[in-house]
Amino acid sequence: MISFFRRLMSSKLGTGLALGFLALVAFAFIAGDIGSSGSGLGSLTGFGSGSATKIGSQSLTDSDVQSRAQSVFEQQRSQNPTMQIGQFLAMGAVPEIYSQLVAGTVLGEFARQQGIYISKRMIDARIAAIPAFQDASGKFSQDVFRQMLAARGISEKALRDDIEMEIKNQLMLVPAGLGARLGNSLVLPYASLLLESREGRIAAIPSAAFRPAAAPTDAQLKAFYSAHADRYTIPEQRRLRYAVVDVERFAAAATPTESDIAKYYAAHKADYAARETRTLHQLIVPTEAAARAALGAGSLARAAKANGLEVATFATLAKGAFAQQSSPAIAEAAFAAPQGKIVGPFKTPLGWALVEAAAVQKTAEKPLAAVRGPISEALKAEKRKTLLANFVSKVENDITNGATFDEVVKDNGLRTETTPLLLSTGQSVENPAYKASADVPPLMKPAFDMEADDDAQFAPIKAQERYALLDVTDIVAPAPPPLAKVKAAIAQQYQLSQGAVKAKALADRLKAQIARGMPLDKALAAAGVALPAPQTVAGRRADLLRTDRRPPAEIAILFAMAKGSVKILPIPNDQGYFLVQLNKVQEADAAKVPGLVDRVRGDIAPVVASEYGSQFERAVERQLGVTRSPAAVARVTQALRRANGGGQ
Repeated sequence: MISFFRRLMSSKLGTGLALGFLALVAFAFIAGDIGSSGSGLGSLTGFGSGSATKIGSQSLTDSDVQSRAQSVFEQQRSQNPTMQIGQFLAMGAVPEIYSQLVAGTVLGEFARQQGIYISKRMIDARIAAIPAFQDASGKFSQDVFRQMLAARGISEKALRDDIEMEIKNQLMLVPAGLGARLGNSLVLPYASLLLESREGRIAAIPSAAFRPAAAPTDAQLKAFYSAHADRYTIPEQRRLRYAVVDVERFAAAATPTESDIAKYYAAHKADYAARETRTLHQLIVPTEAAARAALGAGSLARAAKANGLEVATFATLAKGAFAQQSSPAIAEAAFAAPQGKIVGPFKTPLGWALVEAAAVQKTAEKPLAAVRGPISEALKAEKRKTLLANFVSKVENDITNGATFDEVVKDNGLRTETTPLLLSTGQSVENPAYKASADVPPLMKPAFDMEADDDAQFAPIKAQERYALLDVTDIVAPAPPPLAKVKAAIAQQYQLSQGAVKAKALADRLKAQIARGMPLDKALAAAGVALPAPQTVAGRRADLLRTDRRPPAEIAILFAMAKGSVKILPIPNDQGYFLVQLNKVQEADAAKVPGLVDRVRGDIAPVVASEYGSQFERAVERQLGVTRSPAAVARVTQALRRANGGGQ
């Protein structure tokens, strides 16, 4: 269990990739987020060649794993455009995806053997709830559904199979973790860790102190730039053109007639009729005799206090609403009584009830003339939304029938706006001063989800109020800029990289000296080069878990060290190295902090439940005799590296 929590806190995937258990790209539909994929999702549950793992009657192939891993990479890159395949693989993505695919297939096979059946209606409900398959009005559209699947190269059967597997897995894994509760003896140490603080000293060994005096040659710069091209690669850029249409376009056509207003008033007349609401107090006692004795108290509050009971209050209720909570007879009597009057007792399933009319609120009837304005505005707003939805639907049909972006814009009197080449963040590399209009940010994700040959499509700026007909005119693949444009910066970086080699050698030598007992200050003084004075750093473990402010790496590393030890930490961008020495560890007792143990128990209970689910899956895996294939992971890793330009 201790190693489990250590893995939880130190997992690269836990902080680098959003890969929860079985949260693979196949389920991106279920999350309502369909990103583009250069290779498409393909057959989500089909089996290719190159068998990797046998699971009962099924096989998990290399092509299955590679397709999923490629799709996850594309999803991750859509969220972090600077991510390269090397970074993705270094996070352990392929072993994690392979493990999850094995787990999903294992549970699917187990469900089949146990006769677990998922109805078509359940799967239909999941599909209908996916935002990507909904039209401009927010309703499921069969046409949109088919178009989206066709655009991503996914068959309806494949999607249904994946959703069915996900539902089955939920049915099996959720019960496995129900009722997970940890005792104080296990929770207390982890709660106390949050309060632990550590203090150390940090010394910087900057690369600039060792930077070579001679300027690099063109050949050296070219070789360096080629070897580190991924550092300088500009993420994919796209040029957008769009035409906005909003509800104001239909303001004149949406003005309701007097007949429309009169019909609405008649249909909702009950909302405008005279009405009475009351605030009622109710006391329930066990016997009729006790109820009649309570009547003599003159006040339900005094009667309740005398019987050790509480008065229930029903605030601002209409007669019908109170009748549903009590009975029609009690409601009739309570609403017939004058204010301040106590009525009853009444026999109820819980005992004998007394009801007091504490307050009476009367609302006069609202004639049509008094509510004409609000009704007119409500009808106008609703009709504008309807006309907008109809317009969007008509244009989408025109595009489906072959109309181009330019034709649609011209035929409907729309105005075209064009952006410069933009990153997915909305920033322009060529013009850093570019400021996008407020309409552009909501369009970035749909624009980067579109394929190069996709037709123009509507994207919501504000649902049911403002849309943009969106077209992507240019797509520039990720690539480093020409060396000539960045030569000065590359020359500086090259010299820093050369200095970093010597800085690392010095850091290794100083670490060895300190490990043999030499004080940090003395070791720095004898380094033979002027170095910055060491600084004292400190922090609490709880700070590491804060989502609003992550601590610097040089503080975080204090919690991965033994007292008195020294670690070397690289400074980003070849700036040099840190020497970090841990001097003090101050422990604490969470039992002395009210409520902390219970809060931690609540925080880790879902983790424990998930662990129970994982243990259940592994038990099923052993029962089925599944043997995992590390060789398959290695083959897929190499195939992904080659397919994404990562070399060997």
